[in-house]
Amino acid sequence: MTLSKFPLLAMAFLALFAMPIQEAEATAKQQAFVDDATAAVRNFTQDPKMEWFRNNLHKAEAILIYPNVTKGGFILGGSGGSGVLIFREGNNWSNPAFYTMGSATFGFQAGIEVSEVILLVMTKRGRNALLTPEFKLGGDVSVTAGPVGAGAKGQTADILAFSRSKGLYGGLNLEGAVITTREKWNRKYYGRSVSTEDILIRRTVSNPGANQLRQAVRNVNR
Repeated sequence: MTLSKFPLLAMAFLALFAMPIQEAEATAKQQAFVDDATAAVRNFTQDPKMEWFRNNLHKAEAILIYPNVTKGGFILGGSGGSGVLIFREGNNWSNPAFYTMGSATFGFQAGIEVSEVILLVMTKRGRNALLTPEFKLGGDVSVTAGPVGAGAKGQTADILAFSRSKGLYGGLNLEGAVITTREKWNRKYYGRSVSTEDILIRRTVSNPGANQLRQAVRNVNR
């Protein structure tokens, strides 16, 4: 074997082992995001201002969690953030599917900085809309800010949006926001190509890394 062939063999050897490493790093990224979503649920349930949220989460058809939404002065514009969606069946919650929220401008009240957003999906219509690859809030599906604070009364909408950061609440306007599935993240997290129906409805896949998230939601107001 000539020396000229050794660099080619070395490159092939590195490529062979680089693929599993990259895949593991990708999976770790999705798991870290699920862990952040779990922390966001716990933050909401421990927040004294979120009494209505705690008392009514068990009625929701689904919950969509965005653990980190970028802040910005009077207006937040741009691509938005990533989230995880889980469906409820009785008191049993599905494994998460990954989504994005963006292609819109999100309006805030002056001075409010939002770092965590949770959408409670209260109707079958809202839940079914989330099974489509992409849909816009405020079109066929109504969305409004969720009630917070002492004496809060419920709102009538398909989706209720709750937000919190450093004790500041409300003012989040999601009209026109576009919700889109993250198919690549779903595939990496579950190790194969899956549809949102596979994850949320048929429940043919699972990842033990999501157990703490499911348990955190299940334990709310028990």
